[in-house]
Amino acid sequence: MVQTKKQKYLFLAFCLVPTFILFAIFTLYPLLSGLYYSFFEWSGSSANKSFVGVDNYVKLFNDSIFPSTILHDYFLVVTKVIGIMILAIFFAVALTQLRIKEAPFYRIIFFFPNIMSVVVIGILWAFIYNPGLGIINSGLELIGLEEWAKPWLGDEDWALPSLVLPSVWAGIGLFMLLLIGGISNVPKSYYDAAEIDGASEWQQFWKITMPLVWPQIKVSILYIVITTLNGSFIIVQIMTQGGPNNATHVMGSYLYQQAFVQFNFGYGATIGVVILIISLITVLLLQFFLRREKVEY
Repeated sequence: MVQTKKQKYLFLAFCLVPTFILFAIFTLYPLLSGLYYSFFEWSGSSANKSFVGVDNYVKLFNDSIFPSTILHDYFLVVTKVIGIMILAIFFAVALTQLRIKEAPFYRIIFFFPNIMSVVVIGILWAFIYNPGLGIINSGLELIGLEEWAKPWLGDEDWALPSLVLPSVWAGIGLFMLLLIGGISNVPKSYYDAAEIDGASEWQQFWKITMPLVWPQIKVSILYIVITTLNGSFIIVQIMTQGGPNNATHVMGSYLYQQAFVQFNFGYGATIGVVILIISLITVLLLQFFLRREKVEY
């Protein structure tokens, strides 16, 4: 069917304009609004806004709590990337290379936490960590290690590390399935040829599997980093609400506290702008450090 140039442009406009409108409403508008409100002192519920220029940014960089929230965020980023990727790669290789008959069942079991709400996961693990009724302290007491039992979420030294375990547990399944898809597409003849050449299974993993599934690994790492920097506040709000003594506050939870608890909406918007900048810089740096030559097969 022959189309005129005008018909082609109309078709492109028909496809792109609705998408751009939705993008403008749900992404550009909130982004620009947050930047706009960051220059005001505003409670968020009043009609009166006072223009303060960059005072909110000056206040933020002099804030004694905010630097620690950045460190907490990156602690969760590093531990989640290491924990999730090691376990996801291990289970993905095991379920594809070891010919386990129950592999489909295990895939469902590992993916199950991903279909659960973060709120449900937070409440579940709050009960697990409960100092009196939780299975962790109960298990330690059962095996005679009651001196190791502690109020995990109420201890300043252990509260933040305690958030890592539920975060890793909830994230393994999705990335395991992503890696299983990549490993399943690697031609079996590569492994057969390597085995004939005398390569061990460990060598096959490093020389064949890892290079060929690197795109999936890179996507997984970037996704974990982005979702952690922008979404870890949910698990924090459910399990610790930033306590004890601000020991678990991340940037997102601190934004929530300032904007919706203390009604410093302008200051909260400033934190949101900084979160965006930090996230963009982090992703750009990761894109640079994780780049590899494309391996084709």
